[in-house]
Amino acid sequence: MALTAITNAQIFDGEKSTGVRTVIIDGGRIARVGGEAPRDSEIVDGSGATLLPGLIDAHVHSAPGSLALALRFGVTTELEMQGMNTRENRGLITEDDSLADVRSSGFAITPPGGHPSELMPEGFRPTRDLPPVMPLMPFSSTPEEAAAFVPQLLARGSDFIKFMIDDGSVEGHPGLPSLDGATVAAGVAEAKKYGALTVAHALTVEATRTAAEAGIDGLTHVFMDQPHTAEIIALIKDAGMFVIPCISLNASMMGITGSELADDPRVAARLDSAWERTLRSSYDRYPQGKLDDVYDTVRALDAAGVDVLAGTDASMPETFFGGLAHGASLHHELQYLVAAGLTPARALRAATATTARCFRLSDRGRIAEGLRADLLLVDGDPTSNISDTLNTRAVWRRGTRLAA
Repeated sequence: MALTAITNAQIFDGEKSTGVRTVIIDGGRIARVGGEAPRDSEIVDGSGATLLPGLIDAHVHSAPGSLALALRFGVTTELEMQGMNTRENRGLITEDDSLADVRSSGFAITPPGGHPSELMPEGFRPTRDLPPVMPLMPFSSTPEEAAAFVPQLLARGSDFIKFMIDDGSVEGHPGLPSLDGATVAAGVAEAKKYGALTVAHALTVEATRTAAEAGIDGLTHVFMDQPHTAEIIALIKDAGMFVIPCISLNASMMGITGSELADDPRVAARLDSAWERTLRSSYDRYPQGKLDDVYDTVRALDAAGVDVLAGTDASMPETFFGGLAHGASLHHELQYLVAAGLTPARALRAATATTARCFRLSDRGRIAEGLRADLLLVDGDPTSNISDTLNTRAVWRRGTRLAA
């Protein structure tokens, strides 16, 4: 395979801008950063553009076609927070460079009848091809049940363990069965025996507190039921947790659609009608929420030194999961993070190096020698104008350039 040399582009290496440097791709890896282009290499002129690591969406739920859609937007890895793409099912995905790569929790530990059952309309059955191996459904109501499911999930190929801590109050279903603190703590303790990463779905301050006290590694949402306090920020920081705010999801829960994003011609050109309808809709389950409170919380977490990751909660092309679309919404999330007060460079780290580090993906998320050649070339400079991430010029997944 011929070498590829990307020349004349400004480099954001996942952590910082490093100026104009030549990046050499050899097979699926970054062979060199800096120096001259080899004489026998294919030259990609990056003049006027910025080269970024492929973006990582730290919170999705896969759907038919969603991994291909994500890659068209330069999202080269998606982290599935409930779904079927565990190791036992994703062999074909791993080898298909027309799709975003994926890591998955499998299905989350939740009580029978617990979240997310309340989100599905009565009688709804998603249409999708069944995976080679059906996922394990780890319904748990006791500490013993939760602990027993952890090794089973890991044996079945879950990359991390997720816990649902949700009483339904934000979704308009108060009184929903929810995991209690003892059950979460037992599951987390068992996961730690195996060195497994743990994450928790928590939309309220109380659920966040439960996760922190149980020793959860990361939160897949930021709470939206009340403003933050210094005490809850300190609790998250002292627990060493990372946070995936999913501001785009919170906005949708508050009735804010993604229509402004859908109106952007850079987005519209890459969406089919089903995804456009979905993006122009919203969850609209918590209209009393205040987006400014969410912004303030994210800004406080960042100021406290908590790792903030970029994720969307994009799911299926259905209007009741509205306001979100794979790939497109990660760019929206970056814009939301900047609106919350993060610098553009900090937001870009949230979708590259920081997420790779927190999820132990040591082979991606940065532009460095020896790492996967997952790359995104965009016109302009997103470290100055975050919206420039949508100016896609080229995408590479494992060194293979995505066909235009």
